[in-house]
Amino acid sequence: MSAAVAGDAVEESTRAQLRRGLRVATLVIAMAIVFGLGLTNLVRHLGSYDTPLTQLGAFALLGVVLIAEAALLIRGRSWGRLRGVAIAVVLAASMLSYTTLPEGRTSTGTDWMFGAANWAGLVVVLDRPLRTAVLFLLAHELTALLNLLLLEGASRGELARFATGSVTVIGFPLCVAVVATVLRSLGAAAVAARREIERVRVAEAVAAESHRRRQQRFAELSVTTVPLLEGLADGSLHPENQLVQRSCAIEAARMRRLFAESDTVANPLLHELRHCIDVADRKGVVVELDARGQWPAPPVAVRRDLTEAVLVVLATSATRARVTVVGSAALVSVSVVADCGEIDVPAPATPGVRIEALTYDDTVWMEAQWQPAR
Repeated sequence: MSAAVAGDAVEESTRAQLRRGLRVATLVIAMAIVFGLGLTNLVRHLGSYDTPLTQLGAFALLGVVLIAEAALLIRGRSWGRLRGVAIAVVLAASMLSYTTLPEGRTSTGTDWMFGAANWAGLVVVLDRPLRTAVLFLLAHELTALLNLLLLEGASRGELARFATGSVTVIGFPLCVAVVATVLRSLGAAAVAARREIERVRVAEAVAAESHRRRQQRFAELSVTTVPLLEGLADGSLHPENQLVQRSCAIEAARMRRLFAESDTVANPLLHELRHCIDVADRKGVVVELDARGQWPAPPVAVRRDLTEAVLVVLATSATRARVTVVGSAALVSVSVVADCGEIDVPAPATPGVRIEALTYDDTVWMEAQWQPAR
């Protein structure tokens, strides 16, 4: 799963760089048009405006928006809640410019705002859904159209000129907005596809691991449990025989321990011991469990050696048993005292585990110790 998280981080970084690159390119275009073409037309026709200062003020508003976008890009931030304020400033600059525009000059070289405000507003809404850019461009177009119809009383020729100019005023920014939307969609689709592939891979890995564990469990049970079941099935072993009953109790405890090994718990050693104790409880044996100290979680093979002695004693005890677990960072000890009579001491399969046993009459004390490697 760490690989999936790293992949998500890389994918998100790539998408962020792509979005940033598109914002930078759009800002460069907008600045070139506003500070280049727009300012050139404004200065060239400055004497023809009723109040030139109003036009300069409208130009300053657009400049503030573009400079603010550049500052946000440098800081790696977006407009956020100020986006609506920025759009309002752009539209206000458009209306301010049109109030002092000479009559009959809408969508001409004198109307520098017509081809400048569209780009200034686009840089603000570029990272928003496509409909936002469309709505802004329509609002900008409507501002110029209302000035043409209401304040100038447009003729057929002026309307034709306005329609022709609108092709580039709306078309080019709209193409950039469409590209931004397509890139966002492709990025989201790529992330979704990669996550789906990762999910399938994880599911396949989990299924393979579950199958491996089932095969491993069957192999472990086939050594002792399967022959016992086969003997009971073919009649070679009799359930009333005490030795058979004892073997069945031991195998039942081993199976419960085996199933408990796959559980995710804070203390797997105590968890597996409780499952072993449950077999004795079902026989009516009174079992006490005492745990003291804290210890590192032993590996599965070590836990099997530590619990094997307890498992055998508990499965064969008659009436009572006491299990004690004492641990620290340097030593883990599991001991059991029960009235089970003399039993064979199981030999540990892993190095570092030592088992001792004492027998007195029908009482057996057995201890398994493990020293974690430092």
